[in-house]
Amino acid sequence: MAEYFTRFSCLLDVGTVENAARALDIYNDLMVQNATEDPPAEPFLLSIEPEHGPTRLWMRDPGTADPQLLVTFVTRCAETFGLAGRWGFQWAGVASEPHIDGFSGGAHVLDLTTGQTVAWMSSGRWLADRLAAGGAS
Repeated sequence: MAEYFTRFSCLLDVGTVENAARALDIYNDLMVQNATEDPPAEPFLLSIEPEHGPTRLWMRDPGTADPQLLVTFVTRCAETFGLAGRWGFQWAGVASEPHIDGFSGGAHVLDLTTGQTVAWMSSGRWLADRLAAGGAS
């Protein structure tokens, strides 16, 4: 039986080294809160890596993770640090072995100023909509 994984890797620039350090606290608080959920969302990894710069947070899955948990974290950082503009990321859904409909993906765009989703899409939904419409636009 196939296992399913959600994969992503993205960066968020929080503006200052101090904000980057505080973002680690926001992340730790979110992970504690997440652990109390039933069931908890699959967590993501967070680090500050020299090759990305001291103000950029590297967020990625450890093999699978919940994209919504990532969106919650980024929204909290944006609110805490007064971030502005748009930020987004892509994810891939993959099966551990070939399986019909075992692959998907999507993208999410946030307005950091308001914390609101600008747009998001799921490739699985996109495909189903196009097939139902009888076209391949």
